[in-house]
Amino acid sequence: MRIKKGDQVVVTAGDDASSTPHKVLQVVEGGKRLVVEGVNRAYRHVKRGHPKSPQGGRLSIEMPIAISNVQFYCEKCNGPTRIGYRYDDEGRKERFCRKCQASAGIISPPRPKYAKKA
Repeated sequence: MRIKKGDQVVVTAGDDASSTPHKVLQVVEGGKRLVVEGVNRAYRHVKRGHPKSPQGGRLSIEMPIAISNVQFYCEKCNGPTRIGYRYDDEGRKERFCRKCQASAGIISPPRPKYAKKA
């Protein structure tokens, strides 16, 4: 899965498309959809006594959007980019920015099979 919870993303399609980065709150449906902070808001009508809204009324919540409508936001490039995978010198798998080659985080422990031989 290329985009994870907590990543900064830019919405590229739909009503909420803009160049400002938003935080991913949740990845749902096996990585096909994600909930992004402040994007695709909808009203949920709740009865009185609901734990999130004891007085009842309309609750504004974020709904999931397709992962194809967002792009990863790289802080080094200051823009949207694609994500790739590679192994570093110790054999750890990491995500990286395809534009500036900056690391976006380690995703697996060291594997001697993929370590660079000196």
